[in-house]
Amino acid sequence: MKINLHEITLREIALNYADKNEEGVTGYDGKLDIRPKYQREFVYDEKKRDAVIDTIQKEFPLNVMYWVKNGDATFEVLDGQQRTISFCQYIHGGFSINNRAFYNLTETEKEKILNYKVMVYFCEGNDKEKLDWFKIINIAGEKLTHQELRNAVYTGTWLTNAKSIFSKSNCAAYLLARDYVIGSPIRQEFLEKALSWINKSDIEGYMSLHQHKPNANELWEYFINVIEWIQLTFGCPKNYRKEMKGIDWGALYDCYKNELYDVDELEEEIVALMTDDDVSNKKGIYPYVLTRNEKHLNIRTFTENQKRTAYEKQKGICAKCGKRFELKQMEGDHVTPWSKGGKTNADNCQMLCKECNRRKSDI
Repeated sequence: MKINLHEITLREIALNYADKNEEGVTGYDGKLDIRPKYQREFVYDEKKRDAVIDTIQKEFPLNVMYWVKNGDATFEVLDGQQRTISFCQYIHGGFSINNRAFYNLTETEKEKILNYKVMVYFCEGNDKEKLDWFKIINIAGEKLTHQELRNAVYTGTWLTNAKSIFSKSNCAAYLLARDYVIGSPIRQEFLEKALSWINKSDIEGYMSLHQHKPNANELWEYFINVIEWIQLTFGCPKNYRKEMKGIDWGALYDCYKNELYDVDELEEEIVALMTDDDVSNKKGIYPYVLTRNEKHLNIRTFTENQKRTAYEKQKGICAKCGKRFELKQMEGDHVTPWSKGGKTNADNCQMLCKECNRRKSDI
């Protein structure tokens, strides 16, 4: 890839700046694509955005930026989108600092900002070289998420539509599923979650297959079905709990969507489990009532004192095989299993050798 360094004023970069939302962000008199399809949305918060302007006003240097030079004499921002949008928005009246917008400044102050120069590397190369450079230089600043990097590789009509549904602030996916999915739409976490659900975590495979499809309707319909199934199965929003957020709902939906459940019976069991002191992982209650796998619950283990007391009472003899062992060679076990109402207390504790305990667990 060919690289050359240039000094460019903010006046030149901000000339005819335009933010057309889905159609993109342009500057440099229409010759600079500030937010190419492989780039993320604007994610700077107010503090970082203001820091860019403060740096410029104090005439401190901004970090070097990278632009890709296209064959038609236009450019794409490879690195520096957040900084570029920050100062372009300010120059065009998008926000104020200390109650002073750009248009409130004196002519001398305005000229100082407009004449400020940034260092920009012009890079020329093929698509693969551009994306390789994008990954390398992105180690500084706002690091890309895995999904943002995938977006850089699989850009196309499908992704454009998918991002409009899953990747905007207050987008349709966020408004529908914010109580069940962890993350931020603009950091691509809702899109990533939907993709991991629909294709068993083979996100790249799904994006590659659908890259040039006209829309993301299939993904959106699947996502809607998952969320509606959660709400119908557990009686939400009436029975909603914060523990429902962040569960791998897609996998549960795929396995149990055709099962019939009594909402009231499920809720009654969930209430009992939520108030059971032996259940350490309350979030795991939801997968447990569907799968019946106790591993989701992290049942509370016996304390060291409870195990020592049982060991001394048994005089070191395993309750199953009748052989004597050292304490460190034994494990605490429920006399009456937790699943049958047994509690994790001293009265229900017995010591088994590790081999007997393993065999019991395998039954």
